[in-house]
Amino acid sequence: MQDMTRDQDHRLALVTGATGAIGKAIALAIAQQPGYRVVLLCRNPRKADQAVREIIDESGNPRVSHEIVDLSSRQSIEAVARRLQGPVHVLVNNAAITPRRRQETSEGIELQFATNVLGYFWLTRALLDQLSAGAPARVVNVASYWAGDMDLDDLEFKRRPYNNNTAYRQSKQANRMLTVALARRLGDLGVTVNACHPGDVSSNLSNNLGFGGHESPRDGARTPAWLATDATGQQETAKYFEHMQMRRCPFGEDSEKVEALYQACLAY
Repeated sequence: MQDMTRDQDHRLALVTGATGAIGKAIALAIAQQPGYRVVLLCRNPRKADQAVREIIDESGNPRVSHEIVDLSSRQSIEAVARRLQGPVHVLVNNAAITPRRRQETSEGIELQFATNVLGYFWLTRALLDQLSAGAPARVVNVASYWAGDMDLDDLEFKRRPYNNNTAYRQSKQANRMLTVALARRLGDLGVTVNACHPGDVSSNLSNNLGFGGHESPRDGARTPAWLATDATGQQETAKYFEHMQMRRCPFGEDSEKVEALYQACLAY
C-alpha cells in the first residue's frame, strides 16, 4: 500500500501509461520540477521498474515509484485507488491503446473504449476523495486534435465495423467531452479538469494508426506536463489546449451530448 502521507511537503502526481513514449516523458518532466513526488500507474511490472529507474536517474528525484493497474478494468482501478492513501494533487490520464482488431476485456467491454475512455472516467471518479484531500488539485486528460466519429448508440463498435483509427478518434472526442462533464462536477471539490493534445510523437500507438511522428517525446509531453504543474492548470477548468495554448473545443460545447456520454459511462 502506498502511504502518500509521507513527504507531505511534496505534491503527489499520478501518471497513467507512464511506460509509453509520451507518458514516461510526462512523468519525467513532472519529476524534474521541484517539490513533486511521482507515482507511475502501469500495467507491466518489468517496464514499470525500468521506467522508474530511468526517471530517477535522469531527474535526480528519488521520489518516483509505481503501482500496477489494468486501466481497462474497473475492478483493477478501484483496487489501486484503495491502495493509494492520502492526498493526490495531480492526476494525468494518459494511457491509451490502438489495437488493430476489435478485442474485449474480461468484463466484455470493447478494449479501446474501456482503456482510452472508461479508464480515464473510472480512475478520476475512484480518486475523488484523494483529489479532494489534495485540493487545490487538478486532472489532466491527454486527448488529441485527432478526434471525432463518435456514435453514442454504438460506442463499442458492436454494429459498426471496427476500425482502430475510428475507435481512437471517438475515444479522444470522448476524453474532451468528459473533461467538461467532470469539470462541472469536481469544481466544488477544488479540482480542475482540463484536456490537451500532446505533441506528435512516433510511438506504438501512433504506429498502430499508420502514423509516425516528428516530435521528440520531451516535446510531446510539454503541454500535458505544463498543465500538470503550471498555474494555468489550476486557474482554468473544462478547457482544451494545444501547444500550451487554449483552443476552442466544439465537442465540449454540445452540453446535451456531453451529458449523454457521461450518463452512458456511468452505466458501466
